[in-house]
Amino acid sequence: MRRVTSPVRSLLLRRGGVLARLAAWSLAESAQTFLGGYCVARSLDDGFMRGSPRTGLLWLVGAAVAIVLGAPVVRGVFAQLPHLTETLRDHLVRESVVRALRAATTAGPGADATAVSRLTSQTEIARDSFAGLVLATRSFVFVAAGALVGLLSLAPQFLLVVLPPLVLGCAVFTASLRPMARAQHRYLDADEVVGRRAEITRDALRDTVALGTQEATAAVNRRAVDEAAAAQRALARWASVRTLSVATAGQLPVFLLLAATPWLLRQGVTAGAVVGALTYVLQSLLPALHTLMTVLGAAGARLYVILDRLTRPLPAPPAPPSAPAPGPARAGRSTAALELHRVRAAYGPGARPVLDDLELAVEQGEHLAVVGPSGIGKSTLLHVAAGLLTPEQGEVRLLGRAARSCGPPELAALRVLLPQEAYVFTGTLRDNLLYLRPETGRPETGRPETRRSDVDRAVDALALGPLVDRVGGLDRTLTPDALSLGERQLVALGRAYLAPAPLLLLDEATCHLDPVAEAKAEHALSARPGTLVVVAHRLSSALRADRILVVDGTRAQYGTHAELLVRSALYRDLTGHWGGVGG
Repeated sequence: MRRVTSPVRSLLLRRGGVLARLAAWSLAESAQTFLGGYCVARSLDDGFMRGSPRTGLLWLVGAAVAIVLGAPVVRGVFAQLPHLTETLRDHLVRESVVRALRAATTAGPGADATAVSRLTSQTEIARDSFAGLVLATRSFVFVAAGALVGLLSLAPQFLLVVLPPLVLGCAVFTASLRPMARAQHRYLDADEVVGRRAEITRDALRDTVALGTQEATAAVNRRAVDEAAAAQRALARWASVRTLSVATAGQLPVFLLLAATPWLLRQGVTAGAVVGALTYVLQSLLPALHTLMTVLGAAGARLYVILDRLTRPLPAPPAPPSAPAPGPARAGRSTAALELHRVRAAYGPGARPVLDDLELAVEQGEHLAVVGPSGIGKSTLLHVAAGLLTPEQGEVRLLGRAARSCGPPELAALRVLLPQEAYVFTGTLRDNLLYLRPETGRPETGRPETRRSDVDRAVDALALGPLVDRVGGLDRTLTPDALSLGERQLVALGRAYLAPAPLLLLDEATCHLDPVAEAKAEHALSARPGTLVVVAHRLSSALRADRILVVDGTRAQYGTHAELLVRSALYRDLTGHWGGVGG
């Protein structure tokens, strides 16, 4: 219970001002409730029963005015409500995203099939249920306060008649809340099982008929349906308890008031006061109580179940990537940073391969540029090298390890892939730069002075000083939409510079930079310990590399700039094109 209610408790503690304004508007509702019954009592005792219709009508007009003035109160209450409900929804959305990402990185893709449901429908249901609870609870508390003060002002004896059944009904209902929530939980689980069984049966219908397992499948489905029906019956039984509680707390006081009227009159209570007391119970207490118990029994149970699901402990995060141990080395030389052996890859089944029988070895510390016409397969090559795309045939090895057998955490420790569209999230510039160094966010693994010196070194190496000054410093929160495409790429390049992975793959990640900034970035990244592979879109970028790989859609050639000018007609055409446009 403490875990489930923790998000709501922390939200309410942080929104003291909103609660104070909500209480102020609700006090006006208490005054409106008080005036409703009091004016009715006075209209009878001081007006109609004394032969003064005018006085009676004036008191009734006062009651009507109190009702009309309730409209601004409702408006004020609803103006404060979003400050609570939207904050809770945003918190649950963040938790759902974190949970889905954690599950994906821990158990692999497709591990969490309910992530979309939690992120959309379940968070919306939680928001709406919480709104209903706030409205119903607030209304009951302040309406009950106004009604009880009104009953006390008319005659203290009314409390002896009204309070016992009211307290008894509320106690019975409160005791039923937890088992009612468990019944709701059981029903939702059973309903989900029925849905899953229907989907499984539909997908496996042909195999079920072919194997003759219709009876076994029907038996399993029947058990799921029976469990859902039993859960729904249990929920209906607890709904009857809610009805009994409403009758005890809201309708029994009416019966007792009528039965006790002779005794009340002998105690000196006036007829107008009795009618006023009935007005409080029938028009104020009973509707507020019925609404509260209905909302708590339905929306409250749904909110409890959803919060229980959204606040369950997250799976343990994967261990932070450590420097990978090199795999077995080939005789006579060190392990290559990237090896592609007889790799074939295409855009889809049956499509013509864009990489066919490719052999490539990029040594540790080498700077390789990849060139070729647009759409020829350069990005596909980098996706294969990064382990994001499994080739149709062949093997990819990263520092001696087969990419096919590496999980997401291990791949993240081995390589960084920067696409053309750089992603910047809302956060400080420092957090964006250190994003690929998760250990720096943990005090026990990263010293603050070390983190600062590393970031300062990246700022100097990549000439990020003007960007730092423009956004207001490394610890100023970034607005991603306010950054240009080139500035976003600079942030991503700084992130790659600080990453511990030994292999950097740049897929036209400098295309929005001017030639000077691009040269500065590539010099910095090639000087960084590790290996750099760049899809080049300028001749100057290719000339900075140790070797150049020319991808032409049929076979690949690689060598130095001088060697390729002799061996590759495509490379000669590309250099002529680059030269003609001033590349």
